[in-house]
Amino acid sequence: MTDHKTRILDIATRLGNTDECDERYFSTRHGMIPDRKAVIRIVKRFQSIMFPDYFVIEGEETLGCDERLERLFIELKRQITASFAFLGTESVVDTESYAYKVLDILPEVKAALIKDIQAIYEGDPAAKSPEEVILCYPGFYAISIFRIAHEFYKLGIPYMSRIMTEFAHEKTGIDIHAGATVGERFFIDHGTGIVIGETTTIGDNVKIYQGVTLGAKSFELGEDGNPIKGIKRHPDIGNNCVIYANATILGGNTKIGDGSVIGASVWLTSSVEPGTVVYYGKNMTEKK
Repeated sequence: MTDHKTRILDIATRLGNTDECDERYFSTRHGMIPDRKAVIRIVKRFQSIMFPDYFVIEGEETLGCDERLERLFIELKRQITASFAFLGTESVVDTESYAYKVLDILPEVKAALIKDIQAIYEGDPAAKSPEEVILCYPGFYAISIFRIAHEFYKLGIPYMSRIMTEFAHEKTGIDIHAGATVGERFFIDHGTGIVIGETTTIGDNVKIYQGVTLGAKSFELGEDGNPIKGIKRHPDIGNNCVIYANATILGGNTKIGDGSVIGASVWLTSSVEPGTVVYYGKNMTEKK
């Protein structure tokens, strides 16, 4: 037993020494760090406030909207504070103001999600009702979290938006970076394996099937040999486009014109004019 305890203490000591090697990866900066479980709970609170009959938090079924908002506000303020503290900037940030800003945008987020529900219901013959879309569709579940996370991203609140979208990724297999810009009536069908990068823009009335990648063609490298951050890397998708299963569209300069159809399994790294059909085969493109 003594030998066992000695070995355990030795490993613990060596792990502690590893922490000291580079505080960038192991420091909790003033003891504050965003709580992943709490951030996920915040996501679920948002959903339960916007759609209370469909996203129910146990023990809060009888609470009114104002009571739910109050509980959300308390958790928001705590996690926003922790996020800025972890970044080391909490002393110059009014975290309460940030919490109010997030809550203020909720009606607009709900309105956008209702349009997404309508697009999915109207566009999928398998959907028997809008209620089925809310209850059952992983595409809508991922979109609902993305639209919440996008507001955190726009406000510059660190870490929380990424935790949210990675939770959606974990639950649905749909990976939408919180920085992407997505228009109205967005329809994700099936969804598994979709990847949408940070600087992607998507117009209105766009439909995307499973396995689609809207990604980076290549990464520009800095003097240190690492990819340069903060530049446009992902494509722009116009209005009224359809992108079929497993299509891959890459590059920050790639623009898909309004009304285009991108066929299944297409690999595309150049722009196409509005109204173009692109498909996998000998003749790659044609006008509608």
